[in-house]
Amino acid sequence: MRILLVEDELEMAAWLQRALAQSGFLPEHAKDAHTAESMLDAAGYDAVVMDLRLPDKHGLVLLREMRNRGDITPVLVLTAQGALQDRVRGLNLGADDFLSKPFALEELEARLAALVRRSRGRPSPRLHCGPLAYDSESKAFTLAGSILHLTPREHAALAALIVRARTPVEKQQLFLQVFEQDSDASPDAIEVVLHRLRKKLQGSEVHITTVRGLGYMLESSAPED
Repeated sequence: MRILLVEDELEMAAWLQRALAQSGFLPEHAKDAHTAESMLDAAGYDAVVMDLRLPDKHGLVLLREMRNRGDITPVLVLTAQGALQDRVRGLNLGADDFLSKPFALEELEARLAALVRRSRGRPSPRLHCGPLAYDSESKAFTLAGSILHLTPREHAALAALIVRARTPVEKQQLFLQVFEQDSDASPDAIEVVLHRLRKKLQGSEVHITTVRGLGYMLESSAPED
């Protein structure tokens, strides 16, 4: 599931991105309302997780503007404990669910999955890079139609790469989405994960390329449709 995380607390956002990626989600981060608007215009998401206290615009204003322009992407709002007014206003503006801080990651993941199941009744989007495909509902990768068996870290790394296929992903950003917050691993550990992924993709038309000074890029030599 492709998730847009709208959160201005960078440490919280980094933790959530890592945790959701480890669970098979495809999280992307917007640090403010302006960035979120640009990302919503440019791509389709299965759901939005939105903090209300954003630096440039209140989250409920962003929500109202989304609904006014016909954007029906499910929105889960993060609220302060007991913020009844925010809940009432959010429901009136089109919020789909709420979760109070602090929250358990398992509950957030369950609520996101339920939101997507209830939404729109359309098939979950699949991401492709040549013969490599990712099903956002089953959270499974297939390569030329066959299941690609991956460890959790390999899965998190490949998910981060396929959501930005043909665009370089910075090494540090990739590391943060693959390794736990309290991990003692160094950023160079991501190269071990990528080495294993390259071996599993070997012989296919899909490659992980090192782009000097920019990071790593997933690309395919297969012709575009």
